[in-house]
Amino acid sequence: MSKAVGPYTPVVRAGDWLVVSGQIGVRDGGLVTGGMQAELRQALDNLRGLLEGEGASLADVVKTTVYMRHIDDYAAMNDIYTDAFGDHRPARAAVAVAGLPLGALVEVEAWAFTG
Repeated sequence: MSKAVGPYTPVVRAGDWLVVSGQIGVRDGGLVTGGMQAELRQALDNLRGLLEGEGASLADVVKTTVYMRHIDDYAAMNDIYTDAFGDHRPARAAVAVAGLPLGALVEVEAWAFTG
């Protein structure tokens, strides 16, 4: 699991809820190479790992927000996102932003219900 890149907690339990801070494609202390697709796969792996550490899974996610540096990555993001979540379809917002930590191209945050 990668160390947080700021003064925040990566995952917080609030009763039956898990709130997962935005995950970027960090592995071994740096962004993975390979562009948005590789970063998103790693970010989703990081998200999955944080959930599993709390006894949850991607199937428990009810809401995500995906932040992208380039809205033109929307279709490719959807393909990778669908691969990760399968038939599960959490509520989601997907937005383009001016910048992300460490120069990342994509970031994903999530809320999961475990009750």
